[in-house]
Amino acid sequence: MERASTQSISIDVPPEAVLDLVADPRQLPRWAPAFARAVHPAGGDHWLARTGEREVRMRVRVSREHGTVDFLLPGAEEGAFSRVIPNGGGAEYVVTRFFPDAMPDAEVAEQKAVLAVELRTLRALCEHPRTRAAA
Repeated sequence: MERASTQSISIDVPPEAVLDLVADPRQLPRWAPAFARAVHPAGGDHWLARTGEREVRMRVRVSREHGTVDFLLPGAEEGAFSRVIPNGGGAEYVVTRFFPDAMPDAEVAEQKAVLAVELRTLRALCEHPRTRAAA
């Protein structure tokens, strides 16, 4: 069994607005640039994300009915699993990641810290009309 980490952030916009931004892989460089500096379609629900040193093929699985967006690595059901949940008049965005047991604790801590920054960036993009309109 791998180690799991779940992080969430409250966002003061309707859940649909958060889901619209998160469900569009082309928006990843805006809020998750450590993972994707650029994203290009690769056919169907597959995408190529350009990281700092390589391209990563991923599948983005979206369920608007359930408010879920999963970013999956090829040939596996692993990656990042996320959900947008209504929270009063706003939304809660929840992300769960799994880390291999062999991954050093320091690297896990670093990736958790990066995700925390990305979640704050996502909140800012969603809550500020000017940046949201550019999406």
